[in-house]
Amino acid sequence: MKELNVVGVRVELPNNQPIVLLKETEGERYLPIWIGPVEATAIAFEQQGVRPARPLTHDLLRDVLNALESPLRKVEIVELRENVFYADLIIGDGLRVSSRPSDAIALALRVGAGISCAEAVLDEAGIVIPDEQEDEVEKFREFLDTISPDDFAGS
Repeated sequence: MKELNVVGVRVELPNNQPIVLLKETEGERYLPIWIGPVEATAIAFEQQGVRPARPLTHDLLRDVLNALESPLRKVEIVELRENVFYADLIIGDGLRVSSRPSDAIALALRVGAGISCAEAVLDEAGIVIPDEQEDEVEKFREFLDTISPDDFAGS
């Protein structure tokens, strides 16, 4: 398993399809995962420190895990099958619960849990951005600084 960091969320045009972009902590590969608008909003809210008036589903799950004293220890992106990513939540003493990666990432951000990915998944879906495209990654990060979670609401 390789540790990943969440770079952020963006909307791919012209389809207005949200993508969460992750990057190896010790490596050069990025992992783009197409996600739904609700999950994109949840991830963007958490990254920007936006607190809705009422808890979102991911906030509720965090609170339930806390109440049960079964913390989320880690998120593992374990498989890519027919262009669909699969993840596991590692809870408490090692209980594994299958999850969509987007939900797992939104929850991991809320509790500070690590995110890792199977080497085989990174080999298949990871992309390396050449040095001349690093400027594009910086532009993407600048874009993330200007985007609002409300930008995902109408998708």
